[in-house]
Amino acid sequence: MQRRNFITLLGGGVVLAAGSATGFALTRTPTRALQPWREAGTAYTDPRMRALSYAILAPNPHNRQPWQVDLSKPDKIILRVDLTRLLPETDPFSRQITIGLGCFLELLRMAAADDGYLCITVPFPEGADASRLDDRIVAEVTFFKDATAKSDQLFRHVLNRRSLKIPFDTSRELKQETLAGIVAVADTPQMRVGSIHKAAEIFEWRKLTRNALEIELTTRRTYKESVDLFRIGKAEIEANPDGISFSGPLFDTLGLLGKFTREGALDSMSSVYRQGIAAVMRNVDTAMGYLWIVTPGNTRIDQINTGRDWLRLNLASTAVSVGFHPLSQLLQEYREMADLYREAHQ
Repeated sequence: MQRRNFITLLGGGVVLAAGSATGFALTRTPTRALQPWREAGTAYTDPRMRALSYAILAPNPHNRQPWQVDLSKPDKIILRVDLTRLLPETDPFSRQITIGLGCFLELLRMAAADDGYLCITVPFPEGADASRLDDRIVAEVTFFKDATAKSDQLFRHVLNRRSLKIPFDTSRELKQETLAGIVAVADTPQMRVGSIHKAAEIFEWRKLTRNALEIELTTRRTYKESVDLFRIGKAEIEANPDGISFSGPLFDTLGLLGKFTREGALDSMSSVYRQGIAAVMRNVDTAMGYLWIVTPGNTRIDQINTGRDWLRLNLASTAVSVGFHPLSQLLQEYREMADLYREAHQ
């Protein structure tokens, strides 16, 4: 099996890894890459394996799936980060990768509870470096069978959860009470979670997020980091079900004809480049509301907790059929983003 077709279990065994599910209903469906979505929760007698089969469906930056787990200790999962799956250009301190690991841990907890198990999670038991992730343990999770374990209502929406990658439907009203209901599911103490709904504020945040995205897409090294992770057409997605997928008959055809390539996407004079940027900007320009999470600090544990709440907000949006798309460029810590970074925090 290819490395990216499964999650490595350092204690032995494999759990199939999740490919990005956006657009997979189209004709050229990469069925092998989607197998984990179809088989989550099935055929596992070990409750840890069953929980992991859901946890690997968690949202994470660029779908890097940066998790490694060790099952060698009974009733425990030791989580580490795969250091070959970081994003050094756009996420130089691995803040976003750590948030993705928090999403993983929250989904693991939900899946365990649905099976009647409580999870006791100790994050970074060996300590952590704020400037970089290393090979130390990210979390130690202990499973306990417990009659008080209750399934989280959000868990039922896990298999339908997506990060929307198409323009929003501006003909549908997004009501303040809908946003308030989504915000209410966040449950980490000391976090401030809120929403922006008024038209004037939306206009300002569209401009900010557009400007930030433009910086990322016109800065060669940060844009190349994304392009290197393009998976164009069914064959590439099946071979490496991670990264940024382009699936369906159109992309298969363009890829086979050499009309859509990574080299073309990097060429700022090409139509592929111009059309790609225009498509991404349509997502930004149709945003109808914003959710935000403010942490008490910027520790690794704060970042893990952000991921926990981020997943809950995404699932709550799914429950009420509201599209949800992360726009984190404003918060990225590389030098070209510094001015907008300060403006966003102000």
